[in-house]
This record gives sequence, structure tokens and C-alpha cells, in this order.
Amino acid sequence: MTLSSSADALSLSLQRVATSEFTGLRSQALLGLFDSGLGGLTVLRRLLSQRPGQRCVYVGDTARVPYGSRDRAEIRSIAAEVVGWLRQQGAEAVVMACNTTNALALDVAQSEAGVPVLGLIDAVARQVQQQRIGVLATEATASSGAYGRALQAQRQGLTIVEMGCPAFVPAVEAHQLDTPDLRRAAQRYLEPLLDARVEAIVLGCSHYPLLEPMLRDLLPTGVELIDPAHALVDLTLSLFPDQRQPATEPDLSACRVVATGDPAEFAAGSARWLGQRPPVEQISLQPEGHDH
Repeated sequence: MTLSSSADALSLSLQRVATSEFTGLRSQALLGLFDSGLGGLTVLRRLLSQRPGQRCVYVGDTARVPYGSRDRAEIRSIAAEVVGWLRQQGAEAVVMACNTTNALALDVAQSEAGVPVLGLIDAVARQVQQQRIGVLATEATASSGAYGRALQAQRQGLTIVEMGCPAFVPAVEAHQLDTPDLRRAAQRYLEPLLDARVEAIVLGCSHYPLLEPMLRDLLPTGVELIDPAHALVDLTLSLFPDQRQPATEPDLSACRVVATGDPAEFAAGSARWLGQRPPVEQISLQPEGHDH
């Protein structure tokens, strides 16, 4: 856990979001999205509900899930591999549907992509209005202090408590969204946030929105839960010259879904998140014989 109460300088990544580097995308641009597993599908679902039929490719790097327990150097290497692969596919913008790589490897992604890179952390930091803010995230994201820096760059004098939650991603990947053990872990993670009297909690991992019903049950009335996927999709949509009529369900007709692990397992897991079972291809991101 890290506690931040003083402002930092405006981050370079925030500057890039606001500059001409992100002036716009053509209507049929190919978007590349990635996460360590199923979590980023929360972003994909919202994107393809708000912009049906958008051309995109989603990488679930399930062979290496979870990212959040890995060290900084490994996470940066993984980000370079995934973004490099998306660049080879012709992605015209990269949407980092993963907080851990966003926190620790945004600069790597920007360097590797050669196209605009959009991240969850900076997008949501520009929209949060509360003064006392909690962040639930992976251990790597929480220890990086990335949310604290991004939030303080927007408004000074905030109280921010960032908490690593190592039990959450494995539980979500296993579709165990509310068990006695998970509730006990969640209560431990929430305790320092509640002690700080937070007004809002950012779900700082794209897996965590699936835990929202359990978390709401454990929180006092009035504490807002914030899903950064909403802000990231809003930012992404703002780059297109046209708008589309939103749909009640995501339209995956122009979306390619790939996984580095078992494609059948990922397709079955995806169905719970997307409301439909997409075709999933298996890919390899690593040179033969190389292992993280």
C-alpha cells in the first residue's frame, strides 16, 4: 500500500493524451487492445456496445496471467512483445485494457507502437472529482504509485490510498466472484481505504468490475465505485470522426480475439463477459524457447 497526499508534476503521458498526437482516427481504423486475460473484456464490451462493428483485435495474454505479481522488468518486456505484435497486425491505435502495463510500461508501449496509445489510468484520472480516493489494484500497479501520480497531476491536495489485491485476479479468472475466502480478502483490502474515509474507490484493474456486486455489499452506502473502462472508452470514441448508434450488446462482427493460452478455455471465459462466445485464435508472442 502507498499513501500519496502531495501533488506531482503533470505526467508525460497525460501531456501526450492532450496533444496533437491524439488528434483523430479514421472511421475504419483498426484498434488493438490487450490484457493479461479476461479482464480487458470489460473495456472491449463497452467499446463494442458504444461503437458496434468497430474493427479491432483483442489479445488475452493468458499464458502469462496474472501480470500483477511479476516484476517491473518482466512487465515492461511483456508490454513490448504484445504491442509489437499489435503493430504487426496494423493497429492504428493501442488501447491498454490493462492497468498493470499502463502503470509500469506506458512509455514502452508508446515507443513500440508508433501510433497513439491510450491507457486506463490517465483517462480516469481526468474524470474523478472526489477529494478522498481509494484505489484497488494489482500489487504491481499499487506499488508503482501510478494512480496517485496521475490523480495528483489533475488536482492537488488529494488523499489517495492505493491497495494491492493479489487474490482478486485469480478469483475472477476462475469465475469465483463471491466466496467466503474472497470476501475475507476483500475486507482486508478495503480496511485501510475505509479508515481513510474515502469517498470513491477506483477499480484499478480491468478484472475488478466483475467483483462490483460483492464490493458494494461490503462498502458503506455513498462510497462510489469507479470503473476506468468508462473513461477509457469515452476517450477512445472521442478520436473518431463519426459516432455510431449504441447497441444493447457488443457487436463483435469486426473483432478478432486471440489468446496466448488455451483458446477454447478463453472462448468459454469470454462468453461470461461478452454475452456471446467469440471465435478465439491461439498465437505466440515469444521467440521459440524463450520463457518469462
